[in-house]
Amino acid sequence: QLVESGGGLVQPGGSLRLSCAASGFTSDYSAIGWFRQAPGKEREGVAWSRSSSSDGRLGYADSVKGRFTISRDNAKNTVYLQMNSLKPEDTAVYYCATDLRNWGTLALNEYEYWGQGTQVTVSS
Repeated sequence: QLVESGGGLVQPGGSLRLSCAASGFTSDYSAIGWFRQAPGKEREGVAWSRSSSSDGRLGYADSVKGRFTISRDNAKNTVYLQMNSLKPEDTAVYYCATDLRNWGTLALNEYEYWGQGTQVTVSS
């Protein structure tokens, strides 16, 4: 099970940190991805992290590169998404998901299990 938290309302230029807490499995054995879906738009990949027990590679969508950072706390079985310099276009429901094959990709269809999402709204 994956549970996201940390969403909320923030002004443009502000920051939020999202959490993805895993239970029932060890998140460090798989890749974890963050995705988002804005109203009326398709779900899109934001960032991914391969397991630190492999090579720990990270990847980002171009739209968030330099502003968002994905990280892990294996002791807490939790993956984070630090979001800085937020823009109104970042407004969306954010989801985390696990890729048990540990490929590390922004492709949605490579992820097997998904959380329920957390709302992020960037507005003044």
